[in-house]
Amino acid sequence: MNMLFPLIAVLIWSINTIVSKLSAESIDPAAISFYRWLLAFFVLTPFCLPSVWRQRAVVKAHAWRLLLLGLLGMVLYQSLAYYAAHSVSAVMMGILGATIPLLTILLSVLVLRLAPTRGILAGGLLSFVGLVWLVSAGQPARLLEQPLGAGEVMMLAASTSYALYGVLTRRWAIPLSVWHSLYVQIFFGVLLLLPGFLHAPAVTLNARNLPLVLYAGLLASILAPYLWIMGVQRLGASTTSLFMNFVPVFTAVIAVLFLHEQLHAYHWIGGGMTLVGVLLAQRVRTPLRQARPVSESEP
Repeated sequence: MNMLFPLIAVLIWSINTIVSKLSAESIDPAAISFYRWLLAFFVLTPFCLPSVWRQRAVVKAHAWRLLLLGLLGMVLYQSLAYYAAHSVSAVMMGILGATIPLLTILLSVLVLRLAPTRGILAGGLLSFVGLVWLVSAGQPARLLEQPLGAGEVMMLAASTSYALYGVLTRRWAIPLSVWHSLYVQIFFGVLLLLPGFLHAPAVTLNARNLPLVLYAGLLASILAPYLWIMGVQRLGASTTSLFMNFVPVFTAVIAVLFLHEQLHAYHWIGGGMTLVGVLLAQRVRTPLRQARPVSESEP
């Protein structure tokens, strides 16, 4: 039963990729980003604001860190994904989004001084080859003549942004509960998203886009994180993180069934190499440099 918590969370996030794709035809990316987090902020306010207010000294002391986390996790990650949805398929979005665990590990080596492992090296190289195969539609030579499309670049930037968000969250260890920290980050995120919303050309909510906003603001922004946190508490962070590898699988199945997107050979090959690379980086923990044994004759 405990496995259902992260599994359902991953399913919700996978469906949210489809929601992002659908939103490209019905609402401006700046508008859905703003509405999504504003809705989440209002829903969480009765539960979080009293405690956050009592801890306002802590919030003030870590305000710039919470602001940066809000920028990375609520503004850049989500907004870039919404913009990418205008030119990238949901299947491609799911696969590129699945690089977040690998990017998190690579950034941890740089930021947290995590010791590099053979899994990180082999997995990083394999995932890189898989991504090249994927974004070039199985013709890597094309990238020499035609650079990456804007959508792919934005989706990779979104994944990098969220990976950095996770690394900084671990490094700073802000003395607030998960939900109180998230609440303040959402507050800063809403403020940062406001200028873009005010300049967006299509911000009207209607019968077509309102369900998308409600799904993103309630299920993807509140219910899924709650289920994920419950999974971490019951299964541990390492085990729970493995469930993120189901995102591209769920996304691809849903995209084929409901959006009628086509799966091509390069999706299977490139996506498969990318996912295997992520698994290698997560599971193979043999250090790159083995400690040299000290002989008895050495002082």
